[in-house]
Amino acid sequence: MIAGYIIAILLLLGMSAFFSGSETALTAASRARMHQLEKEGDKRAAAVNRLISDRERLIGSILLGNNLVNILASVLATSLFTHLFGQGGLALVMATGVMTVLVLVFSEVLPKTYAITRTDSMAMAVARPIGLLVISASWIVKLIQMIVMATLKLMGLATPADALSAAEEIRGAIDLHASEGTVDAADRLRLVGALDLKDLTVEDVMIHRRNIQMLNADLEPRQIVMKALASPHTRLPLYRGEKEEIVGILHAKDLLRAALPLGGDLASLDLEGILRKPWFVPETTPVQDQLELFLAKRGHFALVVDEYGELQGLITLEDILEEIVGSIHDEHDVAVQGVRPQADGTVNVDGWVPVRDLNRATGWHLPDDEAVTVAGLVIHEAQTIPEPGQSFVFHGYRFNILRRQRNQVTGLNISEIETA
Repeated sequence: MIAGYIIAILLLLGMSAFFSGSETALTAASRARMHQLEKEGDKRAAAVNRLISDRERLIGSILLGNNLVNILASVLATSLFTHLFGQGGLALVMATGVMTVLVLVFSEVLPKTYAITRTDSMAMAVARPIGLLVISASWIVKLIQMIVMATLKLMGLATPADALSAAEEIRGAIDLHASEGTVDAADRLRLVGALDLKDLTVEDVMIHRRNIQMLNADLEPRQIVMKALASPHTRLPLYRGEKEEIVGILHAKDLLRAALPLGGDLASLDLEGILRKPWFVPETTPVQDQLELFLAKRGHFALVVDEYGELQGLITLEDILEEIVGSIHDEHDVAVQGVRPQADGTVNVDGWVPVRDLNRATGWHLPDDEAVTVAGLVIHEAQTIPEPGQSFVFHGYRFNILRRQRNQVTGLNISEIETA
């Protein structure tokens, strides 16, 4: 009789260990890996995906089975110790103490530790038996869920917490692996950059109008050709009169095709015939949408305007791709304009330089949520238009005002503050 009790208790503890390990393995299994294995035809991974698609029912079924065997094992242990030591408090105390140790060590810590080190393989191993448990206990779990939801509703706690979006979940995984050193900084920036596109507008990544190289359409054709050849860009806006009046976009290849048949007689070059129609986009256009427009129209170049139609800058396909892969340089590129590193480790920056470009050039992490340019960031933080000679410290950086022209901050010296 005593041997029967012991064997039954050990079997129940083994079942409890199985339930505990299964819970840990199935809840911690990589959904991405299981999805990939299922696509490759792994039936065990498909079973795992079916289970974790309804985590509430999965956890409810496992907890039901686990608590059932734990309670039954405790009852049998109490009966065993009562048989050995008679009725009284001693038998109850001994049964409680022994079962607590056995359940904690062998049915909780040990199987969960094993499961967390072999998450995916154990999840696939236990998926089918747990699946049978979920099916057989589904009506009990549904009843329990109804009782739980009714209780939470009475307590005013029935509103579920907001679930993480897929993008937030991916971002969290990337940041976690980056902090652990399994994803290097460059790879993290590329992966997070792709996710950030939906949060950016064209205004955030455009080239400011101060940095746009334009050509005057009223110049002699030879002058236009020479200036176009001297430019590092293949697409150049042409204006007539005011720089806001863009009349077309000159493409270097179109210019070459038109100029070659003329030999050296560039005076007869028909610029109007080779200019491309300018493409204007609002500065509030999401970068993700602009990328899709570039791909759909097979375009690489657009001019950015504000709500009044005033030219604010330009954006290219390369500017958007750089948000994902980092700076793309070729033999004609020049260093970031307006950013001049100094010998003492500080950086002289023109006020119109975008914060994102400064971060990209220096590896800094200045915020760009409230302002696009460096001058705008300083004005936003200082809540005033500072004078030359003033100094401000915020976000871990020191900003020394060098120049101001009318109401514009045109020059700053910025340094990173070292923390002890």
